[in-house]
Formats: sequence, C-alpha cells, structure tokens
Amino acid sequence: MQSDSLSCKNLGWSYSVSTPPTTHLTKILKELSFHSDSQLLTIQSSKLSSDLVPVGIQRQPKKDLSRILRTDAAIKAIEQKANSKKYNRLWPKAVLEALDDAIRDNRWESALKIFELLRNQHWYEPRCRTYTKLLMMLGKCRQPEEACFLFEIMQSEGLQPTVDVYTALVIAYGESGQLDKAFSIVDDMKSVSDCKPDVYTYSVLVNFCTKLLRFDLIGRILAEMSYLGVECSSVTFNTIINGYGKAKMFEEMENSLTDMIESGSSSPDIFTFNSVIGAYGNNGQIEKMEKWYNEFQLMGLSPDIKTFNILIRSYGKAGLYEKIKAVMKFMQRRFFSPTVVTYNIIIETFGRAGDIEKMDEYFKRMKHQGMKPNAVTYCSLVNAYSRAGLIMKVDSILRQVENSDVVIDTPFFNCIINAYGQAGDIEKMAQLFLAMEERKCKPDSITFATMIQAYTSQGMTEAAQDLEKNMITVKENSVSCDSLYMLIVVSVGF
Repeated sequence: MQSDSLSCKNLGWSYSVSTPPTTHLTKILKELSFHSDSQLLTIQSSKLSSDLVPVGIQRQPKKDLSRILRTDAAIKAIEQKANSKKYNRLWPKAVLEALDDAIRDNRWESALKIFELLRNQHWYEPRCRTYTKLLMMLGKCRQPEEACFLFEIMQSEGLQPTVDVYTALVIAYGESGQLDKAFSIVDDMKSVSDCKPDVYTYSVLVNFCTKLLRFDLIGRILAEMSYLGVECSSVTFNTIINGYGKAKMFEEMENSLTDMIESGSSSPDIFTFNSVIGAYGNNGQIEKMEKWYNEFQLMGLSPDIKTFNILIRSYGKAGLYEKIKAVMKFMQRRFFSPTVVTYNIIIETFGRAGDIEKMDEYFKRMKHQGMKPNAVTYCSLVNAYSRAGLIMKVDSILRQVENSDVVIDTPFFNCIINAYGQAGDIEKMAQLFLAMEERKCKPDSITFATMIQAYTSQGMTEAAQDLEKNMITVKENSVSCDSLYMLIVVSVGF
C-alpha cells in the first residue's frame, strides 16, 4: 500500500489526496451512494495551546479569517490559470484545494483542467488515489469517455491501476448505462495480477444491473463470484433484495433473502428490514408488510425511524389513517422523535387525501416541536391548497418562504408556478418564473410544460407557441435562458 501523504521538498509540509483508497472506497460502496465527503487535502499542522499564548489570542480569529480569504483567493487564481501551461511552480495547497473543490462540486471540466495544471507542477507525483477520485466524479457526471481517457493517462504515467481505480471505472460506465463495458473492465481486472475484482466491485456491478432492470445478469455475476471464491457480503445481498423489491419481483426478493440467511456469512440488517417492508408497503400489500415487520423483529432486528416512516407512508397510500396515528403513538412510547421527513410524509398524505384541516394540524404540530419546514414541506402544502382552490393559502405559504431562510429549488418553483397557473393568475406565475433567475434556479421541462399549459388554458395560444419554440431553440443550441425570460416579460406586459 502506498503512503497516504507526499512530502514536498523544501516546502516544510505534507499533503494527502485522500484517505487510504481501500478503506475509503469500501465505505462508499457499502452505502452504494458513490459520494464522498472526505477532503482531498489534509494539512498537518501543530496547534498552539491557548494557555501558552495568553497575549494576542483575541487577534487569532482575524488571522484565521485573513488566512481563509487568502486561500480562497489563491484557489480562484488557480482556476483562472488552469487554461495555461506556463505555470509549473504554483503553491501546492492552492492547487490541491482547487482540485478538491471542483471534484466536490462535480465541475468535471474544471477538475480536469486543474488536474492537468497539477500534472505540470515540478512537485507533482502521480497517485492512484487522485485518479480514483477523478474517475468517481466523472462517473457521477456521466462522462465515461473522459474516464476512459483519464485511465489511459494514468497508465501512461507508469501507474499500476489498483482495485479501487478499476472499480471507479466500472462505476463510470455503469452510471451511463454501459453495462457491457462495465463487465469488460471486470474481465480486464481478472487478467491483472494482484488486482482481482473483490466483493465491492461485484456489488457495484450488481447495483447497476438492478437499476437498469437487467436481473438476467445477476445469476451470471453470482456464479462468477462463486467460481472465484468471492463471498457475497450483506451489501451484495441487500442490493439484490432492494432491486427485486423495487421491481415488484417479490418471489425473487424472498428467495434472495433466504439465500442471505442460509449463507452463514451475512445476516439481514436494518437495510434488509426496510427494503423488504418498503417493497410490500409501496405496492399496497399491507398484510405482507406487517408480516415481515414482525418476522424481522423475531430475528432480533429493531425498527429505526426510517422503518416507521415507511409504515406511515404505506398506511397513508392505503388510506389507513388510524394506523398512522397508531404508529405515531408507538413511536412516542418508544422515544422515537418524528423527523422533518416523518412530518413531510404525513403532510403529503393528508394533502393528497384533501384533508386540509388535518394537514394544517400536523404542519402546526411540526413547527410547535421546533422543526424547520423545508422546500418539500412547502411543496406538499402548495399542491394541496392548489387542488382545493385555496389560492389565498398559497399566498400565505409564499410569504412564509420569502421571510425564511429555506433553500428553495426548481421543484418548489414548479409547484408554486403551477398553483398560480391553474388559478389563472398569469402575471403572478410570470413573476415567479423571473424570480427563478434571481434565485439561480434553472427551469426544467416541467417548468415550461406548466407555463405552456397555463397560457393555453387562458387562451394565450400565441404566447404558448412562442414559449415552446424558444424553449426548443435554447435546448438545442445550449445557450442561456435570457431569451425565454424576455419572452415572459413581453407576454404579460411587464
């Protein structure tokens, strides 16, 4: 295993591009989220004890702020220099932090430019961990061609790809739906000494098969794992069980659960618990859901807050509102505090049922318990009020949001635009569309479809046609939405 940090000569500090690869990637793959919160850079520095420096300690915050501002400025400068090849003696900390920022924000084009700048530095040393991070990012951004090219660059630098690197490349192809190439990478791994695919590589492959509904390939993967002596982990089984459950393949789901129990090496856990009851609950099979809820408890598993949220959502979809109350009382007796997600589910449930009074009651209870509503909460309220024709209540929600620090997003704008559009308030709808630009929320196809429908329903056929034409032009030419914003201004006479 390579060292975690690279000592830079004549610089007096060391840096690390990530945590150790196997530990880091294993954690990611166990969660099957393919996201990393760890930092690319770790600065090792000594801390002065406060009792050793009593004089001047109150100036320290100013020094910290000054250092942060200098660092931020340095990072921005690095990004500006990324297009030039003449800089090869830049400050390592700034370059690495700029790369870290770009990767964390999934700005893949900037990340690749900064990485090229990094490779031109006189202190640069190729590392598999850096490539793994970049490949993971390219996978999330669905850029498999760039990932393949980066992999070739890595090999040209004389680096031997690790299991983590290969697995990240599998992810890059899998995220783009290129299963054939993902399988091909796994085949390549088998031909490389000390780089055989492990259980996490296969778990990733299984995950993409379930997402793409290629359940016919799962048997092939399991057979290959058995042949190579790679045992399924709980992650592997849970991925298969969850995939079958979401696809409503309940017999296969239960068979996989039986295989998990009989394996002797992996036991059902809370993820298994929630996947199985969630599959039946979402499909309206309440009796099956309750049966397995009891079965898992007999296995020694205890429900968590997500379990109760699944029960509440399932009972809500089935119209079993008394059972929702029973779950809430049970949670209270067991000292489980409802979360924002719990209340959002209940608010959405009663909102869809048209029970505005009950919905408002839980919304008030949520705020009374000191829980901060989020954009999802307000979306559910707006949708319910809109369906009930209570546009004044929508006005109230809009004022609450404007006077709060709630981070509103495109889905929220779509909800509120749809509410005013259905109410025939075209001017208010257009104002909200323009507000999206101010809030840096990019309109999507739902936004435009909603507005076009509103224009059409109000007899503004020409405005609807113009908006649709401009929307197609903007999409095809990949230009800014300025023309669309101007069209909205003209159409309502601002």
